[in-house]
Amino acid sequence: MREACFILNNQLDNNLDNQSGGRSRKRFDVRLDLFLTFCKIGGLTFGGGYAMLPMLQREVVEGRQWATEAEIMDYYAIGQCLPGLIAVNVAVFTGNKVRGPLGGICAALGVVFPSMIVITAIAAFLTSFAELAAVQSAFAGIRVCVLVLIANAIMKLRKASLVDWRTTALFAAVFLLSILTKISPIAYVVAAALLGALIQYFAARGRQTS
Repeated sequence: MREACFILNNQLDNNLDNQSGGRSRKRFDVRLDLFLTFCKIGGLTFGGGYAMLPMLQREVVEGRQWATEAEIMDYYAIGQCLPGLIAVNVAVFTGNKVRGPLGGICAALGVVFPSMIVITAIAAFLTSFAELAAVQSAFAGIRVCVLVLIANAIMKLRKASLVDWRTTALFAAVFLLSILTKISPIAYVVAAALLGALIQYFAARGRQTS
């Protein structure tokens, strides 16, 4: 009887160890996937944080479903108001949602790793790299491609943002003001947030009184 109880206890301990080990491996795999995914995004992004929007939509929203289109737009809006690069801020928000603070760190390291390697190599071997005619021609073509990718991503994300005439009017107002004035983008984000909250408040009151 004692031997049977001893064997049963050992089996239970082994099962618990295997389960905890499996969970640990799963958490590690997800963090590694975060690093590699954002490393891919960072390595193939040219033109700044907004240029990575199409890849974010394909890899993060459609591919791995780590975030929704609305959440990505929120991350961009908040990241615009925070210090640092938008790409890093968005990576931290996404990684934090998927696997907590450590996931945010893995995603941030992934998105900056390719740039760090490339810039270090360029600084070490080619001091006048940007002045080369071939490089300037290549970047001219890349800028055109980036513009098309950003426009394509905006057309896809507008469905989650322009949901009624109020949001469409707000979009038109911010778009015109950004063209005609030199106000900081932070002011637009803050003002749009306040207006959105007011619109939602009055819309809720209207539904209660009706």
